Amino acid sequence: MEVTDGNLQALAGYLQQTLSPEPQTRKQAEKFLESVEQNQNYGLLLLHLMDKPDVDLHIRVSSAIVFKNFVKRNWRVVDGETDKIHAADRQAIKQHIVGLMLKSPEQVQKQLSDAISIIGREDFPGKWPDLISEMVGKFQTGDFHVINGVLRTAHSIFKRYRHEFKSQELWSEIKFVLDNFAQAFTDLFKATMELATTHANDPAALRVIFSSILLICKIFYSLNFQDLPEHFEDNIKIWMDNFLQLLSADNKLLKTEDEEEAGLLEQVKSQVCDNVALYAQKYDEEFSPYLPAFVTATWGLLTSTGQQVKYDLLVSNAIQFLASVAERPAYRSLFEDPSTLANICEKVIVPNIQLRQADEELFEDNPEEYIRRDIEGSDVDTRRRAACDLVQALSKSFEGPVIQNFSTYIQGLLQEYGKNPKQNWKSKDAALYLVTSLASKGMTQKQGVTQTSELVNVTDFYQGHIQPDLQSTEIDDTPILKADAIKYLMVFRSQLSKEVLVASLPHLIRYLKANSNVVHTYAAHTIERLFMVRTGGVAAFTVENMQPLAMDLMTNLFAAMEKPGSTENEYIMKAVMRTMSLLQQNVLPMVPQLLQGLTQKLMVVSKNPSKPHFNHYLFECLCVAIRAACKQSQAAVGTFEEALFAPFTEILQQDVQEFIPYIFQILSLLMEQHRGTVPETYMALFPHLLAPILWERPGNIPPLVRLIQGFIEQGANQIEAEKLNGLLGIFQKLIASKTHDHEGFYILNSIIECMPQSLVSQYTRQIFILLFQRLQSSKTTKYIKNGGKVSSSSSACMPSKWSNNLIETIDGIQPKMFSMVVERLFVPDLQKVSGHTERKICAVGVTKILTEAPAMLQGEYEAAWPKLLQALIGLFELPEDDSVPDDEHFIEIEDTPGYQTAYSQLAFAGKKEHDPVGGDVPDAKLNLAKHLGKLSTGHPGKLPTLITGLEPQAKTYLQHYIQAANVTLV
Repeated sequence: MEVTDGNLQALAGYLQQTLSPEPQTRKQAEKFLESVEQNQNYGLLLLHLMDKPDVDLHIRVSSAIVFKNFVKRNWRVVDGETDKIHAADRQAIKQHIVGLMLKSPEQVQKQLSDAISIIGREDFPGKWPDLISEMVGKFQTGDFHVINGVLRTAHSIFKRYRHEFKSQELWSEIKFVLDNFAQAFTDLFKATMELATTHANDPAALRVIFSSILLICKIFYSLNFQDLPEHFEDNIKIWMDNFLQLLSADNKLLKTEDEEEAGLLEQVKSQVCDNVALYAQKYDEEFSPYLPAFVTATWGLLTSTGQQVKYDLLVSNAIQFLASVAERPAYRSLFEDPSTLANICEKVIVPNIQLRQADEELFEDNPEEYIRRDIEGSDVDTRRRAACDLVQALSKSFEGPVIQNFSTYIQGLLQEYGKNPKQNWKSKDAALYLVTSLASKGMTQKQGVTQTSELVNVTDFYQGHIQPDLQSTEIDDTPILKADAIKYLMVFRSQLSKEVLVASLPHLIRYLKANSNVVHTYAAHTIERLFMVRTGGVAAFTVENMQPLAMDLMTNLFAAMEKPGSTENEYIMKAVMRTMSLLQQNVLPMVPQLLQGLTQKLMVVSKNPSKPHFNHYLFECLCVAIRAACKQSQAAVGTFEEALFAPFTEILQQDVQEFIPYIFQILSLLMEQHRGTVPETYMALFPHLLAPILWERPGNIPPLVRLIQGFIEQGANQIEAEKLNGLLGIFQKLIASKTHDHEGFYILNSIIECMPQSLVSQYTRQIFILLFQRLQSSKTTKYIKNGGKVSSSSSACMPSKWSNNLIETIDGIQPKMFSMVVERLFVPDLQKVSGHTERKICAVGVTKILTEAPAMLQGEYEAAWPKLLQALIGLFELPEDDSVPDDEHFIEIEDTPGYQTAYSQLAFAGKKEHDPVGGDVPDAKLNLAKHLGKLSTGHPGKLPTLITGLEPQAKTYLQHYIQAANVTLV
């Protein structure tokens, strides 16, 4: 693809089509662009198109988005896989992208900034050392469009330092950044703050200047997150003085009329609060001289800031700063005065837990967002959550006075509610929130509150103030209070008695009919959480106490998913899954209706998959139904196949990428229900599973491997000989990748174990050549584990003579190569093999090599015999060696860039662990002793000589095995 006007025009045409309202036109254009993206110059064409001022802006923005996604999909080079971007293109992109980004319109600039961040993650600093110097050089331009472009890019590159694990590689990169960036960055901050004063009366200039200050504050947070850099410690006064100035800044020209959207000044102050909270938490020794001034400034900020939504993040971050200070014993003195505590209670906490008009509107108009903020403590950025955190931080040091202060408020709020429940319901809402904050001392997602304050009686409060709301027959009356009551039950589920929980279930089932999305969602979520509660080590809900309500529960759950706004409600679908899982075989009478409801949902959501959690639970429900029904009746397998094959076929034909990994897992689960052979309906699918295109998407690989293993293990005799070539081709592709090599070994193990030996033996030499080539080019601990496993399993799962054939095959590649395999693979690394079954297979395989291969008892290999036996005894007796070399970093599948669907394992589709030697070898130690006994009989006097080479401890262990097996060595 040359960079010509004709190609640029054609590319613009396809980009225009990707914006079409017609789904078919859009999809065809997207597919075409994806099909040509590996052509040379593709990325450069996109960059050139963005750089044409005469092209419509929406096309240039579209080009920038496509370019960013192209980089995201293809820039990372995965070991063993082809580089999808030409080397010359990579170099040219890096040469031009920064300059183009800095001169582009803002919408394009943002996309290119993200693209630079993606490239930087892979190439910076090693392969792109001049990136920082190129950006820092632009600080001198004085052009804030350019400066903001640089800052935006720096922010997108450095923000990952906030969540990266500590490593030498990370320290080296941060040091490189600080050495080349920090001083110029601090100078820019000082200059920008001076400009803010100079241009204090120029609204347009102020907006640009404060957008720079905001980015500077964000970058400061990233660069200081891992540790306190020497540069910032040396310049702490400059930064803290300016942060204090920003926290107190009040320029009317920066105020916005918008009630909901935070302005630049609010955003800057919010970030400053984050920055000083970071220092208070992590660097209190260096920060302590500045802390009192910041506490005073934050206090002033909180008491003077309004209730408008636009201030929410600022208020939340300011309160979080106070909380981070309050929970540290060193700063206890700042809060211990009773009047200070009373002031915090009255002027900060109580005003910020009150429900506002905006919160009511959110409850009604955007229930999903309300739920996201409120449920199970995920409301991190709300005033209420911050106020709750401050209550808990203060309670750590001043529990008695804090609870005494708030108890008065709670009583007053409840009395207010009691006077006129219809009108004063918000008072009870605030009281419930305060009680929850005061009572909670420890909390987990799985169990809810795990520790409560001894000064708050959770059960009494439930019976007096929560139960009446739950028992109300008016399920749509004061819905926010109903949601509060249900949430209280959910939060304190581990603290309430089993009797209380079981008695609440019928009421929760009624609330599934509530018209409020929040109320019926909370009801579903609480039911699902209650089914996980254990009291005294025993499940609170059993089939017995739940079955009488099961039909009503299932009916109401599915009915709730028909309500507007809840058609793809993940909490409801998860409750369906948990209910089915609890009922197990008792779900059978409901299976026909459940299957119909679930398949209808499946077809609806497959048209536009937009809720990944909902979709996941939907497929989990199908797995639970299959397992429960097919366990009771083999005929049920056909029922599921009849119901699911048509929608599955349509989804596969439509290439709904999000669903294909799930379908492969369920097909595996269904196929495994058949005994003996694989039905023809599945065998017809088998050739299509070998198509290379399916294996290009990382998310497909684990479930495809599982499905292929199923075909090999159940239908080895039905697979034509020529198809083995295709299977070995997949094995070859997978073991070349550090990410997927273990998946390749799964397929190879199944082939060795199940395919006819006469067929496999033709390929054995080539298989080992491939294994050794990869071992030579890229040795990793994971690969060694699997390589040792496959070598020993190929011996364990084959007839007696196979062990000698294995040695001959390996030596046929290179003379005496098997001694290298023993010395460099088995002896040092056998102990690294993990998993009970895998270790057992290895033990059986190595035992066969020791006792059934004549080559091991004579000539050069005789010297290796005691070393291999020593390694085998180490496998039995020593702990697993799980050490990994310092310089070895595995690429996890979820780290692979791009939009390929990530693989999500279905918990209820899990494969049973298969032990190929289980029936023949119940105990691997006794198996070794018996084989040694047999070998001793055939070669009298040989073994005692060989065993003298063992270490004393190993001899002792071996003697125990021999005695336990009642064997005598002669």
